[in-house]
Amino acid sequence: MEDKAQIQEAIKVQGEVVRKLKSEKASKEQIDEEVAKLLELKARLGGDDGKHQFVLKTAKGTRDYNPKQMAIREKVFNTIVSCFKRHGAETIDTPVFELKETLTGKYGEDSKLIYDLKDQGGELLSLRYDLTVPFARYLAMNKISNIKRYHIAKVYRRDNPAMTRGRYREFYQCDFDIAGQYDGMIPDAECLKIVHEILSELDLGDFRIKVNDRRILDGMFAVCGVPDDKFRTICSTVDKLDKMPWEDVKKEMVNEKGLSEEAADQIGEYVSMQGGMDLAERLLQDPKMSQSKLATAGLSDIKLLFSYLQLFQVTDKVVFDLSLARGLDYYTGIIYEAVLTQAGVAPVANEAQNGANSEESVSVGSVAGGGRYDGLVGMFDPKGRKVPCVGVSIGIERIFSIMEQKAEASAEKVRTTEVQVMVASAQKNLLEERLRLVTELWNADIKAEVMYKKNPKLLSQLQHCEESGIPLVAILGEQELKDGVVKLRVVATREEIDISRADLISEIRRRTSEA
Repeated sequence: MEDKAQIQEAIKVQGEVVRKLKSEKASKEQIDEEVAKLLELKARLGGDDGKHQFVLKTAKGTRDYNPKQMAIREKVFNTIVSCFKRHGAETIDTPVFELKETLTGKYGEDSKLIYDLKDQGGELLSLRYDLTVPFARYLAMNKISNIKRYHIAKVYRRDNPAMTRGRYREFYQCDFDIAGQYDGMIPDAECLKIVHEILSELDLGDFRIKVNDRRILDGMFAVCGVPDDKFRTICSTVDKLDKMPWEDVKKEMVNEKGLSEEAADQIGEYVSMQGGMDLAERLLQDPKMSQSKLATAGLSDIKLLFSYLQLFQVTDKVVFDLSLARGLDYYTGIIYEAVLTQAGVAPVANEAQNGANSEESVSVGSVAGGGRYDGLVGMFDPKGRKVPCVGVSIGIERIFSIMEQKAEASAEKVRTTEVQVMVASAQKNLLEERLRLVTELWNADIKAEVMYKKNPKLLSQLQHCEESGIPLVAILGEQELKDGVVKLRVVATREEIDISRADLISEIRRRTSEA
């Protein structure tokens, strides 16, 4: 049994932490996290009767969403799904957990973040870490050799998340993938076009889509003197360049990963390079890079990719960036990442400002990423049959955080329902008539509601419409019922017009379609 005095002392200290954060006007997430710790301590102390008190909180790295947040979220999802559908994708779903061996060995150093579950009836299971590995398993299991699919679902990572920066343990991913044997770089270019469309449509501010190729990285490592067995681990260190300055990345390569200082310096020269098709052409002539068949194949593909991106009219936002590595083990070719560079949005972490990477505006972190993974399906296929794949994942949580910030900053009211018309009454004893009319509207597929009171006041019904953003009110009164009409009120202008009962549905449709 813990010493009561110790817990009381800890409560006192934790209380001070919470008060300090509140006085400093710290972020809501930070305060909530410390308040949750305080509540846990109080629960350990127990109530007066010595019973353990129940703590009301969400699990670490998770959150609830209120109706306003869900309305914003739904709008973002709708934008993304309509883009995926515009490009001809169909959708699938897979279980939230997979056999542990399905996920093992696919994520490199990030594998430690996989959530393992307790043995359930002889099966070792893990919660899915992303939607790409389950997709590859699905293709191999169902012997599918080509499909264009999207999948929106929750994934899980046993991380120590920074919720203030849109990072969680449970979060949604929105994936679009093209599987199949096609001519080079056409599907890859379409994935980049999709990212460009979504980020432009969501109006999040300025963005850049960084592009590189795993073969260029591997070729670069080889010509810089990185031993073969260190490629993946050095790659995951290079991947930290968006969060750490080059000096720290170099230190990790040399001190922790055992790379020679000379090799690290040579890598440093290359990873500071950025450009477009011109850079790919220049590197093809580079005396070192041209020695590597892998690198030259990757550079030729980058050139081809940029020629298609010009036709898709997206080269204004795409940059060939040799520092882009993406840590996941399954990438085999083109890799890309979209980064918001809008000033005025809280920056994510201490973004690298090294060499060519430093920009006037502040980087707020990756909001989409993906690449080509031609070998993943073959890992699951009993005969090792390969299905080439390329895909992109939209970072919905980070996008949502920014959209939420923007909604808070603007005075614009977020509607949380889609009700088009409120059926109201001007006098008492008209409940049955209201219910008859609202049923007619529902049957005509019009979004409508009534107040759950027998005799509500007309003023309170109209106030509800103004507060909820309901555009129209269908008002019933004894005189209207005698005349066979309904008084239709426009909430915004307070204009009222008598409409015959027979014309009401078409009039509501006309007015709501114009809105």
